[in-house]
Amino acid sequence: MRRMIIAGNWKLFGTIAETENLCKGLLNGKSRSERAEVLVCPPYTALAAASSLLADSHIAVGGQDMSEYEGGAYTGEISAEMLLTVGATFVILGHSERRQYHAETDQLVNAKAVRALASGLTPIICVGETLEERESGRTEDVVGAQIAGTLKDLSAEDLKKTVVAYEPVWAIGTGKTATPEMAEAVHRFIRERLVALDNEAAEMLPILYGGSVKPNNAAGLLSQPNIDGALVGGASLKADDFIAIINAA
Repeated sequence: MRRMIIAGNWKLFGTIAETENLCKGLLNGKSRSERAEVLVCPPYTALAAASSLLADSHIAVGGQDMSEYEGGAYTGEISAEMLLTVGATFVILGHSERRQYHAETDQLVNAKAVRALASGLTPIICVGETLEERESGRTEDVVGAQIAGTLKDLSAEDLKKTVVAYEPVWAIGTGKTATPEMAEAVHRFIRERLVALDNEAAEMLPILYGGSVKPNNAAGLLSQPNIDGALVGGASLKADDFIAIINAA
């Protein structure tokens, strides 16, 4: 059985004090799941605080992005080693907001994934189409190209250590959500593309859904056979809402 992951992407939210309050709320609530791994991705400045509070708990910590470089004169960048030193075990790569606002390409995301895997971090590689691309019938073309580009030259063993997140751009922060059937169709397509790379890895690799996941739609989404968890945005900033999504697993 594939592992299920419920991940919270806090984006540009969370001072150290807010991070401490949210972590304590999760630890004090019923946030442990027998079925799902739980993960939070705070801003860089709050990673150490989150890691300290969540050490030896059931909640893992991840970064929201990282550099493809090991080190050097790259002002403002964060390396895999830096994430590891503050207790991160996961890292989100290629989020649609990084692609949109920072012009990140599949080639760059692939380079970051290679670096993350070599360093021992688990990459969560994001793919997804815009509203225009969906309405023009190009969802599979766009997502297929992103899968091919971001996973380029990864070995079967690397694929088994990787997570993919399908996040339809039109459903992020808009309140719109793909129906469970719409999401499952794309997840099934992604799984088929993964099978073409390596059948065993395709069966093991979790595919998360990200796109306005809320307590009231999580159960329907997570009940689909190829949806192996959720990458949660706004709802992960409220302990009660995030716990409700965890419990939906």
